[in-house]
Amino acid sequence: MTLLILIIVLAIAFDLINGFHDAANSIATVVSTKVLTPFQAVLWAAVFNFVAFWIFDLKVADTVAKTVHSDSINLAVIFSGLVAAIFWNLLTWWYGIPSSSSHTLIGGFAGAAIAHAGSFDVVNQESIFKTFIFIFLAPIIGMLTAYIITVLIIQIAKRSMPSKAERWFKRLQLVSSAAFSIGHGGSDSQKVMGIIAAALIVFNAQQMAINPAHTEPHIKQNTNNVTAIR
Repeated sequence: MTLLILIIVLAIAFDLINGFHDAANSIATVVSTKVLTPFQAVLWAAVFNFVAFWIFDLKVADTVAKTVHSDSINLAVIFSGLVAAIFWNLLTWWYGIPSSSSHTLIGGFAGAAIAHAGSFDVVNQESIFKTFIFIFLAPIIGMLTAYIITVLIIQIAKRSMPSKAERWFKRLQLVSSAAFSIGHGGSDSQKVMGIIAAALIVFNAQQMAINPAHTEPHIKQNTNNVTAIR
């Protein structure tokens, strides 16, 4: 139970680190153009990150939880993966290196499981490949999409009065920042849900193995509650 609580605390700590690692992405434009103050921008982003929970299905949490086959992990594996991900996130934040917290967490989780089992067979190869390929595809897709949108905006606004265009762009920056925050909340922040769900499932399975006669009724109920997000 102590290790489970420690994992949950570390998972929340990872989410906090992920917040100050990634938060600048969604508020950089509204702060640099002085549409909002830094404090207002952080509140703006936080609200829409939270709202995303009621908009998106928990598919990212499901992917993270299924990175490794559940019969091949234990709480020590999850703990090791979290520690590795936290260390890398702090290191890249300190040196100002933009890196993906999602890939860091999934990589740490998978690496710890491989080290524990001594085999690559323990990882869900389809899930890992899907995650890995978007390391390369995401920047390309973002660049092409931004290019198309920029060309369209230039064509639409080229005959507008500068003062009028500036007012509209400031309003639209709020929309884009909110949309970015919702997207972040619906995707990035689900990672920790997946890790906590995996930890609870493993803990419940271990308790059933230790004392099935005493723990089975409420453990089964807990497992059903946890797997409901999957």
